[in-house]
Amino acid sequence: MRRVDLISMRSVALIAVCLFSVLFAGAQGFVRHIPDYKFLDQKKNVLHFPADTGNFRVFYEKLDSLVLCREGKINILHIGGSHVQADVFSNRVRRNLDSLNLDFKSSRGLVFPFKIANTNNPPNYKVSYTGKWESSRILKRKEEIQLGMMGIAVKAQSEDATMHIRLNRDSSERWMCTDLKVVGYADSAYSYPVIIGKDSSIQRPIYNILEDVYEFDFEGLIDEFTIGFEQTDSIFHPFTLSAILAENRSAGITYNSVGINGASVPSWLNCEKFVKELPLIKPDLVVFGIGINDAVPLNFNDSLFVENYTKLVNNILSISPNCAFVFITNNDSYRKSKGVYSVNLNGEKVQKAFYRLAKQHNAAVWDQFDIMGGLKSMRTWELAGLARKDKIHFTPAGYNLLGDLFYNALVKSYLNH
Repeated sequence: MRRVDLISMRSVALIAVCLFSVLFAGAQGFVRHIPDYKFLDQKKNVLHFPADTGNFRVFYEKLDSLVLCREGKINILHIGGSHVQADVFSNRVRRNLDSLNLDFKSSRGLVFPFKIANTNNPPNYKVSYTGKWESSRILKRKEEIQLGMMGIAVKAQSEDATMHIRLNRDSSERWMCTDLKVVGYADSAYSYPVIIGKDSSIQRPIYNILEDVYEFDFEGLIDEFTIGFEQTDSIFHPFTLSAILAENRSAGITYNSVGINGASVPSWLNCEKFVKELPLIKPDLVVFGIGINDAVPLNFNDSLFVENYTKLVNNILSISPNCAFVFITNNDSYRKSKGVYSVNLNGEKVQKAFYRLAKQHNAAVWDQFDIMGGLKSMRTWELAGLARKDKIHFTPAGYNLLGDLFYNALVKSYLNH
């Protein structure tokens, strides 16, 4: 081999080492401080790979491109039930990962006007609305309203129906968008969404008929918008909205979260438009937080649980074949009967099922059940002010702690790789 080739190879190697040193040094600052709770064994806070790392290699390479080369977009999708709809845990992870974006103003991603459906709206963005609406969601289905990857939909039932969304609840300008995709459908082409300006001006969309997506482009960065519905017929035609995707052209990590109170794995399998809408984000990583509702029945069937989850994994892989997966085990929880609480013994069965799933799909497990202390640990978290009295859900402090722990495990796994 020629001397010039050797020098070139050594230069490339040196650059790689230097870049990694910069990354490693910077990432130490990215890792979040965790309070020293006696019941929390932080040595257990890792991603477990029961088999091969699979598509995580692809995911980590994309992180390299973003962090080292400052280019590329990464889409993460977090799916779950009430733990995710509240968007405290997931928003903590979102904000933590935003530190990896550095100077990039990455996209906010999926949002939805939960308030219109009379259910709890994530506290980090603001929703207001006018007019008459009808809604459908995973546990309160209306057959005429189909559901997609959000697991919920709202249907405008009057001509004055509008919604206003502000992406930044506080005075910051962290989440801004230049592109908006409104996902939904009407019974005819005579009804479609429009953006209503502060001066009452109307901006009409470009319609993607194959995906039922209405696309809007803005000249500058915005963080709030009003959606109305234009009628071009003398007869009113209702419009059904199933998702809103707020994006911009900046590189970075977009952390999408979709969660519906009471959702189980079969709930998501029953969303007719889930697979059709998934290409809008085509996730590089899916974080599964579904399982707490599946494990409520006394006759919990772990084999059926694994079978249903495998169907959901395969649905996602059909759209995003290089997608990596993290399975979050259930938190410890209790049942309440006649005013008396008893520990849910299914916690350990579900935990083992998640490891089976991870082994089967070359995925990772974040063992929340083990990290928090295992069986009966929810009571300890409650006494520490980290869990609610229902012994199923967490307080905001508890969700933020879990978000920091999960983020640390993900970042450390990346560094170790």
